[in-house]
Amino acid sequence: MPDVDPENAKLITLARSVRARNGAEEGAAVRDLDGRTYNASTVSLPSLKLTALQAAIAAAVSSGAEGLEAAAVVTESNRVDGESLAAVRDLTPTGPVLLANLSGELRKQF
Repeated sequence: MPDVDPENAKLITLARSVRARNGAEEGAAVRDLDGRTYNASTVSLPSLKLTALQAAIAAAVSSGAEGLEAAAVVTESNRVDGESLAAVRDLTPTGPVLLANLSGELRKQF
């Protein structure tokens, strides 16, 4: 991933790993302002549905994160849904949101 900062490339790796480990549709990882990382996969229960990015953000916020530096999503899809992007923007107005394919190749940056 030559176009990706090494710290952000780590987020893509974490997102790929959690997606593969859980056999989920998506994997995501976020890095907070203290450099701590949180990762999660899609949550799809009868009573609770979260995208991987929403779940990773929830993990960060519930652990005390007050902001994010960056986020990454790994999925077959070519998009990140608006609600997930809005959740990132609640915690960082300008931090990158990276969208990568299942091989970890960067598709888009928001």
